[in-house]
Amino acid sequence: MTDKTGICYLVGAGPGDPGLLTLKGKECIEKADVVVYDYLSNPDFLRWAKPGAELIYAGKKSKDHAIPQGGINELLVDRTQKGLIVTRLKGGDPLVFGRGGEEAEELYDAGVKFEIVPGISSSIAGPAYAGIPVTHRDHCSQLTIFTGHERPDKDESSIDYKQIAHAPGTKVMLMGVERLGLITSSILEEGGDPDLPVGLVRWATTGQHETLTGTLSTIAELAEKRNFKAPAVCVFGTVVECREKLNWFEKRPLRGKRIVVTRAQHQASRFSRMLQDLGADVIEIPAIRIESAKGSDAIEFAECMASAHSYDWLIFTSPNAAERFFDAFFQVREDAREIGGCRIAAVGPATAAKIKEYHLGTDLIPQVHTAEGLADAFANEVGSIENTTMLWVRAKGASKTLSERLNKAQVILDEVIAYETVPEDSDPTGAVKRYETDGADMVTFTSASTVDNFLDLGLDIPETTAIASIGPVTSAAVDENGHPVAVEARESTLPSLIEAICDYFEQSHA
Repeated sequence: MTDKTGICYLVGAGPGDPGLLTLKGKECIEKADVVVYDYLSNPDFLRWAKPGAELIYAGKKSKDHAIPQGGINELLVDRTQKGLIVTRLKGGDPLVFGRGGEEAEELYDAGVKFEIVPGISSSIAGPAYAGIPVTHRDHCSQLTIFTGHERPDKDESSIDYKQIAHAPGTKVMLMGVERLGLITSSILEEGGDPDLPVGLVRWATTGQHETLTGTLSTIAELAEKRNFKAPAVCVFGTVVECREKLNWFEKRPLRGKRIVVTRAQHQASRFSRMLQDLGADVIEIPAIRIESAKGSDAIEFAECMASAHSYDWLIFTSPNAAERFFDAFFQVREDAREIGGCRIAAVGPATAAKIKEYHLGTDLIPQVHTAEGLADAFANEVGSIENTTMLWVRAKGASKTLSERLNKAQVILDEVIAYETVPEDSDPTGAVKRYETDGADMVTFTSASTVDNFLDLGLDIPETTAIASIGPVTSAAVDENGHPVAVEARESTLPSLIEAICDYFEQSHA
């Protein structure tokens, strides 16, 4: 008997840019027990899946299907009948040449619940990111979308090339770049204009985005010379000429630069998005995972957190420490004023910003955002701290520099472990394989632990790959492992690191 509590969401994952996934699509990923994703859905979306969710790759490329379509249909029905929430991620929109209609029919015939969540189709998003409007009052008022890839068991093509050749307005072809020569020849044979502008947009909206333009008579040869392969959207029409003025996406400073982000997965998204907004092709390989304190450390953490009001100073040397401390504090306290009269010190602006999220200010931030810099700030800006009570909320294994300096100054110091960093041993998005296959222009490190754990993954950093570090402590860890640092942030913050990365690539191409 069918379990009616299950449901399958057929979700359009958009063209690739994470910002173009709908809010409802993200919600469907977050609540899913099973996520079935295809080749054209951005694998970074899997980071939103809940712990323990079953992740199934069902990608399909030409002549290379991870799971045949019939198997995908059976899979969706089976998991949904078991009462699970299934999210099927399909690149672009599920009903625009995505076989979403077929999958929905299978679910209907099996008597299980389903919903269709539309997505932004690459047929309009790809050209838009290439500066090509598919409609424009000065060029056209009609849009035709067709597929260049048909069922292989068809006896003859159902595409009416004569109609396409003479249809007014813009024509957009999805898939079929491998058959581009045959398709353009067929359109030309039916009276198509040889000088009609044509644009090809590959991996549209992502960091691998690439555009090639030509005419109906030249585009196939140009694509072959450039080895311009799928996935690509093809635009036929005079609107392609608008690209000269409207090409905005490809002018970003980090366009085409493949950059590895090694931050913990829950922290990586902000940094990755900042790089993507500048045009970078980001590969997220989390080298570390943040875990809460355990055992006796957890007990001590809870005790010190409960008595935080009794200290003169609270010290936080990372956003993670602040987040775990205040999350725990407000689980047992309802009023921020219960923190008492203690003052708060943060190692840098990022940590202070995290503290501000809890509506609390910071009394001390050093000019140099390191443990040594914080110790100097206490000595130079606060004055005598002898017999002052301080609680340092830190990571397990943190440097002893700060505690040694404070103890030497006769501070009454308690240290409590809020979390620990452990090596990340999972690779749900296939990022490690992509790095090993494609390499990268730059690898970024935002802490010493990311350096050690990235190298522990057995990943090589070739001499041709630059290394960017967020600050001197991280740079020292890179140097200790025998690698040169090409870029170091002036301040130990993400914006400063981004600025340094942009400066590096600008100078290297000057």
